[in-house]
Amino acid sequence: METITTLDYHVVLGTLSVVIGAIAYVPYLRDVFGGTTKPHPFTWLIFALLNGLVFFGQVAEGAGPGSWNTAMTAFACMTLAGAGFYVSRTYIRPFDWLCFAGALLGVVSWVVTKEPLTAIVVATITDALAFLPTIRKAYAHPQTETASLYVLGTAKYVLGIMALQTFNVATVLFPASISIINVFFMCMLFIRRRTLKHPA
Repeated sequence: METITTLDYHVVLGTLSVVIGAIAYVPYLRDVFGGTTKPHPFTWLIFALLNGLVFFGQVAEGAGPGSWNTAMTAFACMTLAGAGFYVSRTYIRPFDWLCFAGALLGVVSWVVTKEPLTAIVVATITDALAFLPTIRKAYAHPQTETASLYVLGTAKYVLGIMALQTFNVATVLFPASISIINVFFMCMLFIRRRTLKHPA
């Protein structure tokens, strides 16, 4: 009976993380097609690939329902990558190609190692690298990002961590890293918007 209760606890949290994650993308997509948000295509394409790979790594390490959010995020990121290539191609710079190449190198390293922990460490570093083009773009144009996505995104990853059936570096590292980066990104957006609105 205790086992069933524990399983239900993980399933509920895993499901909640997916629902919150899905809701988070609604205002973002609305703003994309409304013309106010400009997703960086390289960032979201790499996010889609990495989340897909991390999902399989988490499953291999026994993450259980805690990995569901990662799978949903991979699908959502691929959707945003497509939207980004449609509306934001003008934001692509030579630096972004360098980040993209580095991310692809990380993916190749993932495939070669075939070891979940090593692969997830590489994916976590690559994910941070993939965020750089969006950080650069948002620093210059903070109004081109929808802050609620990162607020709810952090919440979904925290719930995803709580839904994990197995806690170890391989299952926790990636979502914890994204949560920290999201918090940093939200702070930057807030500061830059205030600075540009009320210049000294």
